[in-house]
Amino acid sequence: MYAPERQQEILRLAREAGRVDVLSLAERFQVTSETVRRDLTALDRAGLLRRVHGGAIPAGRLAFEPDLTSRETAAPDEKDRIAAAALARLPVGGSVILDAGSTVARVAAGMARMETLTLTVVTHALPVAAGLADHAGVDLHLVGGRVRHRTLAAVDAWALRAYSEIRADVLFLATNGFTAEVGLTTPDPAEAAVKRAAIAAARRVVLLADSAKAGQERFSRFGSFADVDVLITDTGLDPAHQAPIEAAGTEVVLV
Repeated sequence: MYAPERQQEILRLAREAGRVDVLSLAERFQVTSETVRRDLTALDRAGLLRRVHGGAIPAGRLAFEPDLTSRETAAPDEKDRIAAAALARLPVGGSVILDAGSTVARVAAGMARMETLTLTVVTHALPVAAGLADHAGVDLHLVGGRVRHRTLAAVDAWALRAYSEIRADVLFLATNGFTAEVGLTTPDPAEAAVKRAAIAAARRVVLLADSAKAGQERFSRFGSFADVDVLITDTGLDPAHQAPIEAAGTEVVLV
């Protein structure tokens, strides 16, 4: 197979799967990893793919942001297990920040079913707040700001100021992508700024992210694994991603 033919097939695979990785492509086409990297570089320069750690994604994917419905239906079993593990780490009678995200929303839903729960909850996510608003044991604080329609999360100056004035026991954090090298990323800079402020407002940070987000990079970086005490993810996490995360000092919990 000539290089242009191979590159066309790589582009097709990336568009179908949302991502391609160097090692799998090398095995598929029976070429060296260096040859694949040259193909990916050529496709990147042509504006058809974007190089990320270990592979590439279709052009435009860095800025892609799924809506709430799409996020809720992606990896539901994995997210349920991650949320259950997160519930076991709630501080007794303490305070938590709940980030905007579909897995964190599952944590909130689990909290809503806990009749004996006594907890202070801070969130900038409207769906999370709505689910906990009538729980008698939850002292709920809703962070205000401009609400982004795509995620129903409050952002901008009001939200940033609110987080600068508190100190919570635990933050349950969400991300659209993570790598050990780049860290935590999300498509929108305004949401990234709020996530960064929430990290600074918590004594302990627990990242909730299914393994499909491993190796993914989005437009806005908001933290590194030096900021994360615990990553709770599913057993699909590649050991190649797990090892450097643990080397950075983050506890990795597979469920």
